Amino acid sequence: MPYRRLPNTDSARFRALQVALSKGDKNPPAELAFSVATLQKVRYFLPSFKQALVYYNQTHTNQVEKSKEYAENQRKAKLYISHFIQVLNLAIARNELKPEVRKFYGLKVSDKKVPLLNTETDIITWGENIIKGEAQRLLSGGSPITNPTIAVVKVRYEDFTRAYRNQKQLQEISARALGKIADLRDEADTLILKIWNEVE
Repeated sequence: MPYRRLPNTDSARFRALQVALSKGDKNPPAELAFSVATLQKVRYFLPSFKQALVYYNQTHTNQVEKSKEYAENQRKAKLYISHFIQVLNLAIARNELKPEVRKFYGLKVSDKKVPLLNTETDIITWGENIIKGEAQRLLSGGSPITNPTIAVVKVRYEDFTRAYRNQKQLQEISARALGKIADLRDEADTLILKIWNEVE
């Protein structure tokens, strides 16, 4: 018996089953190299496998396209949060504000550095801290920090959190679609192997 290896990609599985279906449509049952029962199974299975592949490709493409917009929103939110903290620190350095105001923002009184904003969680955490902190500081009688104002920071932050939620949703949809394909792979492999065994 010659060495055989099942297709290892979903598109190769689909092509193998499509070839089998095509042979079944072209040849009469008596000349078919595999059973009519197997052909019927392929006819039943192939449309659902194709639909799952098409749906996954659509969801994945949508996710990739939206990721560019998401990355830009993330970059801007990070930039504005960082700049706001830098301006706060500069105002403290000029003695316009007391170092104790850092407490409003969840910063250590003596910490002159901008916190890390490398992850989505960092951006969400520090964005919330900055927005709430500025509101509390203003309520206690402070004057607003400008360039950037908290209003602009808030807009950038909200754009990012909205894009973040959308991106997570798209990832979940894409993962579910991929899971559906994974569920169908075993059946595709079983059908292909059955065809090959019958042909042999």
